[in-house]
Amino acid sequence: MTAPEGRRTIPLAEVTLPHQCPAPVRLGVLSRSAYFHGLDAAALEGIDRRMRTATIAADEAVFRAGEEARALYVVAEGRVRMSQPTPSGALVVTDILGPGAMFGAMSSLGEPVHQRTATALVGSCVLQIGQAAFREVMVEQPVVGLRVVDDLAERLSRAQTDLGGQGPDTVEQRVARALLRLAETLGEDRGAQGLLLEVPLSRADLAGLARSTPESVSRVMSRLRREGIIDSGRRWTSILDRGALEERAAAR
Repeated sequence: MTAPEGRRTIPLAEVTLPHQCPAPVRLGVLSRSAYFHGLDAAALEGIDRRMRTATIAADEAVFRAGEEARALYVVAEGRVRMSQPTPSGALVVTDILGPGAMFGAMSSLGEPVHQRTATALVGSCVLQIGQAAFREVMVEQPVVGLRVVDDLAERLSRAQTDLGGQGPDTVEQRVARALLRLAETLGEDRGAQGLLLEVPLSRADLAGLARSTPESVSRVMSRLRREGIIDSGRRWTSILDRGALEERAAAR
């Protein structure tokens, strides 16, 4: 395929998922997840035995906001979009998760229903652990319980901060910060091709992450492309000049 003049083409590997995530993949993502990282092999294998595996098709919901919360999940392969419902019923994207990321809620952790909707952005494999099994893990591995407490405290602090709204930041600042946040978790260094985000990121998705409108985000992305700071295609975005993007994120 020939790229339009002035645009580069970055070849992306097609994501093909097994019907079940094999043990090495499961143990690998558990070893770098928020609650389980640093545990020894025996502990991780004990957690893995308590996990259920599910393959989720693109655009299929793992769970929806308002449903009873009875499990935590770990992304094993693929990408999962987290969305918050608005009073009008629309969904606003709040995060995009990659392998190793944990999501979900449990009534035993103070969240009786899911506050957000989780949807597979591409074909994905997720691991699921129920409330009873997770309580067993916390008893066996006290460090996991401490991490849960720290995580809940951080969520509360973040929620209180979010009450302040958008503040004085510009749309460009918020877009730059959203791209940098995604780069931290999903970015792949492609050398001269930049830091690649292999995610089908729509303008609406990015607008949700940046707390803006698709039209405003589109203008910012066009400007960043013209200035050589990023490049993008239908299913990817590449950060070509991270330093410049960080400057845009911090600009006042």
